[in-house]
Amino acid sequence: MSLLFAISLPTLLLCILLAGAVWHDVRRRRIPNVLAGGGALAALLLHAVLTPAGGGLGMPAALGGMALGLALLLPMYMLRALGAGDVKLMAMVGAFVGPQQVLAATLLTLLAGGLLALAVAACTGMLRQVLGNGYRMLLHSMARGLGGGDVRLDAPCAASGKLPYAIAIASGTLLSFFWSMA
Repeated sequence: MSLLFAISLPTLLLCILLAGAVWHDVRRRRIPNVLAGGGALAALLLHAVLTPAGGGLGMPAALGGMALGLALLLPMYMLRALGAGDVKLMAMVGAFVGPQQVLAATLLTLLAGGLLALAVAACTGMLRQVLGNGYRMLLHSMARGLGGGDVRLDAPCAASGKLPYAIAIASGTLLSFFWSMA
């Protein structure tokens, strides 16, 4: 069976929504709430109606995936490393793919985000600043930890820019599909 016929309705809709999120994030550095919220609602409805043969996960798995997707990126939002739209987008992804796959998608998203950040920093001439920020953050955290203090990572003194993180979320999610097929 070809890959085209193996794609379920939820997977196809997720890919369309991720493409829309990337488009909005690249153009405006914002992911509309209607896209992430409406997409999550569509995923929940699809999974409530579709059978497993039709690509459905069931409502409990879709809700669990949404909650896990939200929980996995929420700390990054609290550290101001990601925007709220990025967190809501990962929750939407979780509603489509369920808890097992959203974990893989999130890990691959973080990897893709790191590579994206390095690529953008290299292309904009800010690679030295980005690497210096990372070095200072880790050094200060380790020094506090060795002194018996809190080992939290503080935000860098000089911000090195904002990324359209929907690119990383879409890349990580698509990579998780290929990984699950292997």
